[in-house]
Amino acid sequence: MESIPFRCPVCQEPLALFSEERPAGLGCSKGHRFDQARQGYWNLLLPQRKRSKAPGDNAEMVLARRAFLDQGFYEPLAVKIADTISEKLASSPTMHFNLLDLGCGEGYYTQLIESKLKAACLPTNVIGLDISKEAIRSACRRSASIQWLVATGADIPLLPESVDVATLIFARLLPEPTARVLKPGALFMVVWAGIDHLRELRALIYKDVRDSDLNPDAQLVDHFTPIETINLTYPINIQGSANLENLLMMTPHGQRLTAERRYALMQLASLEVTVDIRISLYQKR
Repeated sequence: MESIPFRCPVCQEPLALFSEERPAGLGCSKGHRFDQARQGYWNLLLPQRKRSKAPGDNAEMVLARRAFLDQGFYEPLAVKIADTISEKLASSPTMHFNLLDLGCGEGYYTQLIESKLKAACLPTNVIGLDISKEAIRSACRRSASIQWLVATGADIPLLPESVDVATLIFARLLPEPTARVLKPGALFMVVWAGIDHLRELRALIYKDVRDSDLNPDAQLVDHFTPIETINLTYPINIQGSANLENLLMMTPHGQRLTAERRYALMQLASLEVTVDIRISLYQKR
């Protein structure tokens, strides 16, 4: 724990653990203190950094995401992410790593990454960061050894050049703050939706299904060098209205759905959709 490179969000000084008892505390040389929550996470999100009283996913969205992911629909993706990181770190001469999962949500991918790194005997401090307190509270139940943070990716409370690997899985891209905490030569993994991702579902929601034109390369060009992009495509069969409702809750498509189309969707016994994902790897310059 002492080696986690926390930074005070108030004054930017390093934060150190000053109590091994619960609730543990983090403190800096200027006297700012942050107590560990009962569930085990650290809240380093300053009030002035909030755009609402409870930013990020609410409790209902978190429950839907956890229920859907725990069904294993995205397990091939999670395994590919974890395997890729493990393979990259196994070839590194570094003896100990700091890994940051940005926009970690309720921790599904973060926990699997940690598990894979432990199995590969790659000593790693795994840090999961999300602006949603509800998401981080849920994430604490996935792993007690991951350092869970309520914070914003726009002001990451870690020391400059302290992170060996960062992951961003279906989350907002913030190149400059991310580059600031990564070491030179560090790995940055961005996971984003391909052109055909959930195409069948989108066809039932929109009259005009548009191809996604998202590509992180242009946004990252000032700080990162592209290494490779891995394409992962496979079908999933979603059985029952509960799973469909959970999927809608965890995507922006559910917010754009008319009541009529939602009702029609909920009458389906099953729906086969395409998972089409890009896993892009970059190196910090």
